Amino acid sequence: MFRLFGKSKPVKIRSCNDNRKYGVAAQGLRELLKKGCKLLQLPLPGAHVCLYVDGTKVTEDFFWTLPDNIELVLLSEDQTWSGVVCDIGQLLNTDRHADGLIEAAKGLLSDEESPKRRKILTDLLQNLEDRSELEGREEDEDWFKGVDSRFKTKSAYMKFNCESRIRGYLKEVDDATKTIQKAKVRAEFEKASNCLVEMLKTAKYNGCYFDRTEKEPHRLCTLEGWFTCQGSFDQDVCPSLHSINPYGSRESRIIFSTWNLDHRIEKKRSVIPALLEALHNHKSTDVNLNYFYGLLFTRENLKLVHIVCHKKGAHNLLCDTKKILKPASKTEQAKQKAKGKKRHLV
Repeated sequence: MFRLFGKSKPVKIRSCNDNRKYGVAAQGLRELLKKGCKLLQLPLPGAHVCLYVDGTKVTEDFFWTLPDNIELVLLSEDQTWSGVVCDIGQLLNTDRHADGLIEAAKGLLSDEESPKRRKILTDLLQNLEDRSELEGREEDEDWFKGVDSRFKTKSAYMKFNCESRIRGYLKEVDDATKTIQKAKVRAEFEKASNCLVEMLKTAKYNGCYFDRTEKEPHRLCTLEGWFTCQGSFDQDVCPSLHSINPYGSRESRIIFSTWNLDHRIEKKRSVIPALLEALHNHKSTDVNLNYFYGLLFTRENLKLVHIVCHKKGAHNLLCDTKKILKPASKTEQAKQKAKGKKRHLV
């Protein structure tokens, strides 16, 4: 992990039972723990730090990836923190103070299991009556700091954010052209690439995945903007139930940039090489580009993964060889049979 030695990182820390925040600058996690424990009068042995927004434990390497002035929670050895759902004060300061909201918040505090607390919070937010209020908070000046002025809503920016990631995958496909020596193969690869571009344009680069205003089958988040980690490539669910709402604050938006849209079948190790190999022996019109499009750019092969759950080693998953080429039409099958008969007669 690259870091500037001698440079301190400024953060904001608080305890789990006090809303007051304190600015601390530290040259590493150890120094942060020492300063924080002294400031908040907590015992140093066993002390640890978590992200305020989702409760992720901060390690030494993870510390240096965090944005400046991020809010952290300092905990003693026996304390836990599962994210913003622990902060009852934040819930009770929301715009609506209906009896149902307050009762749900009380249940949130009384339940010790973090997965259940998250579910209560999700249900609570989803049942707020005035949905328009959520989108009406778009004029959040702090949230938009560092965001291009052309984006007038959070949804518009988040959609662009997703599109940018997908465009990055497309660029990796285009870069593979440089590795092709044969002109004919390069020409077929360019045809295939152009076809993938047209498919992406039709789908608007799948920006809908991060857009909370999209319909449920198309978005990866709730109406309120909560995203849940889908676990590593070899897991069905995230065992830690990581969740985040990048729509909620500028801090969360920045942290969300560390989450990955991870390819289960890896694009560089498996998908792009399989496409190249297919085009070495077949025309682009014979290759099942719909299959490769799904693997490269859609949720068919993409999983939204928290940085902690993102496994960088080889996935050891390969493309389905039966799907790489288009099925032969009945006419083509008949021609092949006819050719076979002629060879047999000769």
